Parts: sequence; C-alpha cells; structure tokens
Amino acid sequence: MRISKWKRKLDRLDRMVILLKSSIAYIDISCFVHATEDLEKVMKAMKNAVPTDYAESISFVKSNLKGEYGNPIILFKSRIEDKTIAESVLRHVSSQLSTLDKEKLLQDLDLHLEKGNLYIRLDKQAALRGDLRLWTGDPLHLRIRFRKSKNEELMEILKDFGLLPNLHTS
Repeated sequence: MRISKWKRKLDRLDRMVILLKSSIAYIDISCFVHATEDLEKVMKAMKNAVPTDYAESISFVKSNLKGEYGNPIILFKSRIEDKTIAESVLRHVSSQLSTLDKEKLLQDLDLHLEKGNLYIRLDKQAALRGDLRLWTGDPLHLRIRFRKSKNEELMEILKDFGLLPNLHTS
C-alpha cells in the first residue's frame, strides 16, 4: 500500500516536471499611473508583485499618454521572457494570493483565459503593502502567455503552480 502511494506521488512529480518545463512563454506586467497617484508608490507596488530576487532586474518601459479629458497618464509595462524569472513570478503570485482569491479565479476562469493567455488583475494599493489580491478596479495587469493553448492543459499547469486550488484529494 505504501509503495502505491509513493508511486502516485512520483507520477505526479513527473507530470509536474513535464507541464512546468517551458510552459510559460512570457509574462507582461503593466499598470496605468494617474496624475493623482504617487509614481514612486506605484512602482513599488509593481515591484512587490514579483519576487524580491528579481524586482531590481525587471525594467519597465514608460509611455506618456493622455486621458479622455487631456489628463496625463503614464503606462508602465514590462515583458518577462526569461523562463526562470517568469516561473518565479507565477509562483510568487500563487504563494501570495489567498485561498479565497484562488477559488474565485477558478470560478471565473473562463473570464481570465483566452487563447493561451491568463489575465490577472491585482490590487495596486494592496500590492504597495506587499499583499497580492485580485482586483477589478484600477489594477496592476498581469498577462501570462503559455506555450499551450487548451484550457484543460492550462488548468493543470495553473494547479501545479498553485494558482488554482486542487480540488482532488489523495
């Protein structure tokens, strides 16, 4: 009986290695900064959304935009193509989200997945405090582009990264 249990665990680990190996093509992180916001604080919030080991190595491109009424808006964005950093970012987000947020993401997954992309919005204010949580207001945007495009495969990858709750019990 014990050997069977260990075999199942090893099979799961083997499957995780296969799924995780090069599963992420890249991650885009972006955020709008409005004239009423403190630029330094928003940048800190964006850096808090990534692991501290990589926060300083990720550079953001700044674009100056104008709002509907001519108000200045700044767009910061970064594309993370390094596999190690991208996987680390996804693990970081997964480890920081609450179980409730993960359950909500699973419940509304069809709204977040499209053609091999996972779209997540994080609360800017909470991220500034180092707390990551889902948000629909004025968020930090994450787009995770996967090498796979079937939703079933993506769900397994997201479960293995810990971003979705694994409802199966062993």
